[in-house]
Amino acid sequence: MSERVNVQVLLLFGDHAEVVADVPPEERGEPERYPAAEIADAAGVSVEQLPGLRLTAAVGPDERLSGWQLA
Repeated sequence: MSERVNVQVLLLFGDHAEVVADVPPEERGEPERYPAAEIADAAGVSVEQLPGLRLTAAVGPDERLSGWQLA
């Protein structure tokens, strides 16, 4: 079973969503970009609804996130 983390979508940048750990801003690392359509499809929302959304995601062996779900 993979680890799940809480994340927040900050904004959309073209076809990508910028995602950060859902922690206080002073504790956040740099945003990472993921395909917005992939996140929206997995979470069952439209791409336009992503900014500000809080989700959980599975952390893969390569530290990439997947398995997006609404928090």
